[in-house]
Amino acid sequence: MSELLRRYGAPLTATFAALTAFWLLALVVLPYLYLFENSFRPYLPVVDMGGPKDVYSLDNYLTFFQTEIHIRVFFWTILYSSIVTVLCFAIAYPLAYYLSKVAKSAVVPTLFLLLLIPLWVSEILRSFAWFIILALKGPLNYGLLGLGIIDQPVRWLSGFRSIIIGLVYTYVLFMLFPLYNAIQSLDTNQIEAAEDLGSPWWRTHWRVILPHSKPGIASGAVTVFMLSAGSILVPTLLASTTSRWFTEIIQQWMFESQDWNTGSAYAFLLMLLCTVFVTVMMRVFRVSLADIAK
Repeated sequence: MSELLRRYGAPLTATFAALTAFWLLALVVLPYLYLFENSFRPYLPVVDMGGPKDVYSLDNYLTFFQTEIHIRVFFWTILYSSIVTVLCFAIAYPLAYYLSKVAKSAVVPTLFLLLLIPLWVSEILRSFAWFIILALKGPLNYGLLGLGIIDQPVRWLSGFRSIIIGLVYTYVLFMLFPLYNAIQSLDTNQIEAAEDLGSPWWRTHWRVILPHSKPGIASGAVTVFMLSAGSILVPTLLASTTSRWFTEIIQQWMFESQDWNTGSAYAFLLMLLCTVFVTVMMRVFRVSLADIAK
């Protein structure tokens, strides 16, 4: 705080602090507290609210554990969100390494611009585009048939394949940027020293680059997993009848059944899992919240 006061002065520092406090309190803390309180209350008609039936209980949470299909959907959501996170890392890591250590500095801004162009289009339009691409008679099947890679069209929009493709495309940049920042901060002399000592390329990455990139990996993994598990547009537009996402169930409780109490309980179960995932990732990569924030 003293550094902010010295750099920006008291009025501007107070403005920053007030805006930050408003953001955290009014747009994060209070809405979550409201939903958390409602998750313990029963879904009642307006006339019964505040009456003898309006008591706190765990019934809304027990509804989840008593519904087998919801538990199954929850499990698949977590599993495939983890798969999306791994695929995003597999795609983003070599690209981040190329941008930070191989590509010429003059062309890096252009490459980043090309990567950012898809973000100029809304997520809804991008999901609709993938729906067209993955259709049974869409461009993807047409191209694969023309190249002779497949003999008959593939039903990409069945199961979880289309959701995984859509989520990877949507959130891979959230893995790329933390990895790029982490790898860029690595002294190139360390890589050259490993190569001069006869280390093969895979060992250089395993023993030098990856350990240095742990904060970026943890930050990207946490971000991609949480965004994937909490996504609603991509699963809604690209899912099939056999692939439901947990956020769709939350949406049904809140907007179709108008039962915000049970929907709040389901939402907090998902948030609890995301918190556990963040904690596990921090333990696995041995990083702190400060490292992830950087």
